[in-house]
Amino acid sequence: MSAIDDLFKRLKSEGKKAFMPFITAGDPNLEFTAEMLKSLDASGCHLAELGIPYSDPIADGPVIQASYTRSLNGGTKLKDIFEMVSGVTSEIQMPIVSMISYAIIHRLGIDEYLKQAKAAGISGAIVPDMPVDESVELAEKCKAQDFSLIQLITPTTPRERAIEIAKHTTGFIYYVSIAGITGERSELPVDLIDNLKWLKSQTDLPICVGFGISQPEHALTLKPVCDGMIVGSAIVRRIAKATTDNVATADVIKDVGEFSNSMLSAING
Repeated sequence: MSAIDDLFKRLKSEGKKAFMPFITAGDPNLEFTAEMLKSLDASGCHLAELGIPYSDPIADGPVIQASYTRSLNGGTKLKDIFEMVSGVTSEIQMPIVSMISYAIIHRLGIDEYLKQAKAAGISGAIVPDMPVDESVELAEKCKAQDFSLIQLITPTTPRERAIEIAKHTTGFIYYVSIAGITGERSELPVDLIDNLKWLKSQTDLPICVGFGISQPEHALTLKPVCDGMIVGSAIVRRIAKATTDNVATADVIKDVGEFSNSMLSAING
């Protein structure tokens, strides 16, 4: 079992849901990312999704696109991200999952990517530009090494295909709440609850919801029908203040911590 399997097994036994913040590696720099991961862990977050910056956005809204651009302009490299993560994982309890383009994995090679990611202490990967039809080799190699391969299902995914995606997923299913790009939303789609109920009837895997989740009210609505929630843009927007508004990094970390605590309270309060 991977660290992510262990996490969801524990949360289920405790009757709790997972809260997963997303942050971009290297925004505004890797030293900040390391401190942010430690702070999120100390706040009680259950798992961190670490975005690996990439020049071509994959369903990313303007907030996350901008964070990738800032990171790349700062010279962030994959090897430096792995080095940073390896220095953090021994100090935190929450697993780290990388959100990464398959183009980056392909450039390294699957075996080399898995070797370096596991050595750094990363527990799994979300590869949004890898169709399930082409993921067999990656899925097999990830499974053989207890490295979770989290795949995405969207509201427009045909139900037969959704079942097939679930069969090739380990760790948890990432359910995309909206048809579109990432970003904060004031309201969730009206059919989201029914879609989640149907998907839960088709798989034993934990199901976590992302895209548009940005308020404690969203968490209260979703927690009866999912196993966790992923929040990205609402956190990345706060982190951006360190660059765009010259807010002190300590104040940014405090702001993100307070927001995370409000979400955690809604999810498991």
